[in-house]
Amino acid sequence: MRDKEETGATQDRAISTLLNASERGYGTILSLKLPHNDKPFPAPDSSGMDDLLAKVDKVLDTVMDKVNILVVGNEPFIESRKEDWNGPLGDFYEKVAEHVLAYRAEHSGKSSRTRIYMGALNHLDEPEWRGEGAERWMEFARKTDGIEGVDIHPHVSSMANAKQYLDFVVPRLGDGQKFLVTEFSLVQLWRQHMKDPIPRQFAERYEMSPDTKVWEAIKQAIDHPWSQRQWQDLLAMSPWYASHKHWLSTQVKQFRATGKLAVATYGVVQGAAMTKDFGPKKPPWLLNSLYASRTARPEDGSSTPAQSLGWYDGFRALQREQDKLPVNTGSVPT
Repeated sequence: MRDKEETGATQDRAISTLLNASERGYGTILSLKLPHNDKPFPAPDSSGMDDLLAKVDKVLDTVMDKVNILVVGNEPFIESRKEDWNGPLGDFYEKVAEHVLAYRAEHSGKSSRTRIYMGALNHLDEPEWRGEGAERWMEFARKTDGIEGVDIHPHVSSMANAKQYLDFVVPRLGDGQKFLVTEFSLVQLWRQHMKDPIPRQFAERYEMSPDTKVWEAIKQAIDHPWSQRQWQDLLAMSPWYASHKHWLSTQVKQFRATGKLAVATYGVVQGAAMTKDFGPKKPPWLLNSLYASRTARPEDGSSTPAQSLGWYDGFRALQREQDKLPVNTGSVPT
């Protein structure tokens, strides 16, 4: 909520948009992002914690029983100091989770439509991120009545690395618990190829210097969006990308095969933050999106953004009848 303490969460555009979607019947998930990257966590029984929980209450007043899933913490280990991972982090988030559970019990009890999960674990393909703090996170989620499971964000370089997330989380879930995947991608693989030269065939077709680096070509597309065909050709002619064009389908099937997946969500369009100050060291998140809305122009006469290569068709194919909700496509007052 940042500086909106006085007006409350209803004035936050993201939350109001989410609530409108909920009113229409869409499934909705809200994560409580509580970053402490540059400061220590407040002690559980301190006035600082009381102040923070008062802000949390403003959100709960607005979204409880309206959103389907509320996640306590966004990316807690990324959004904290490493020195706090094995103690203060757990003390803090457990206090917040217990507060959220108590709020739900007081206001709606067992009839609440809002399910509670613990926030997303990252980098579980790296040993140091599977340490004492992560073990405590899973134990708290498993033993706490009212917590439905945990979220994971497997941004990886391979399917094998994504499986390491599942190998860590799934065996540590309690009976009846499941996991969310509110973010996932191959962005770590894409990063490895940003300084590669563009494919020679692509350079010849579009009369570009063969010495042009991939990141430089992407920057050109950001500054002056290409045709959909040119954008898709860059990806199709790049073996590191084209060889993974079915990755989205394969990855979701891996999640589903555990029998423990609650929800997986995926990014739809390229956002402004993905393209701002794009350079060789910036994570190429924009290669993940279903639509190349900032790097390519729509097809002639099309009213929808240009499509990325591969993800769009895979995403459509993954939709199952049993997952669909009755959605009202008419207007909803804001």
